[in-house]
Amino acid sequence: MSAAYEFSSCIEWHFAEAGELDARLRAAKAAGFDLAEFHLWRDKPIDALADALAETGMRLTSLCVDPRRSIVDPAQREEMVTAVRETIAATARLGQPALIVASGFRVEGMSEEAHFENAVIALRAAADAAEAAGVMLLLEPLNTRLFATMYLVSTKLGLDLVEAVNSSNLRLLYDVWHSAVMGEDMAQVLAGRMHLVAHVQAADMPDRNEPGTGDVDWTKVTQTLRDLGYTGAIGLEYFPTLPMDQSFALSRQTLAD
Repeated sequence: MSAAYEFSSCIEWHFAEAGELDARLRAAKAAGFDLAEFHLWRDKPIDALADALAETGMRLTSLCVDPRRSIVDPAQREEMVTAVRETIAATARLGQPALIVASGFRVEGMSEEAHFENAVIALRAAADAAEAAGVMLLLEPLNTRLFATMYLVSTKLGLDLVEAVNSSNLRLLYDVWHSAVMGEDMAQVLAGRMHLVAHVQAADMPDRNEPGTGDVDWTKVTQTLRDLGYTGAIGLEYFPTLPMDQSFALSRQTLAD
């Protein structure tokens, strides 16, 4: 992999033996990471994390808007936008990381057109808040294996939504594992649209473990990213099967092939 790519440790799942999340951050730094990410924030030690970031010089690439609320259900729209605003305010001391937004579940009886329209309205309001704060939002497609009725399970649809909202503060999070679960052709769904992607996450098939333990052709993945011009970080969002020093070494070797 090109030296332009950096790796981000998902400390939600990595370095569990270190204990609290701030200790995991320090462990990630000791293992060679300069970037980290995690999921929800309301149950996390924000002040301790801020101290650990300052001490280590590490940077958070992303965390999730919390609580998660639907972008397609009008009844949850106000709560969704409020969650974005509260997450922006609460995590500003963490260096204003990008904030991940999931879609929520399909609304029974609602048409595809209405789902899309409601999503655009909610995301535009959220993007307005992000623009005012100078924060990036990352819209993440998931998969139907984990969430059978999740609305956004398609990279193409996610990119369509980003285009429709038309905000420089809303981009897509492309997760190789979610995309592979859905049987997508990575090169095809991202062709001509990589400028709309601000973060990439990686885990191997089928069980979401470190790259190099499963069925994904990582040489093809990394070549595709290079060919399409991606220059951001690679988030290692996987369940490790090895001690983290060995796990990271395998991931780094696999993604460099």
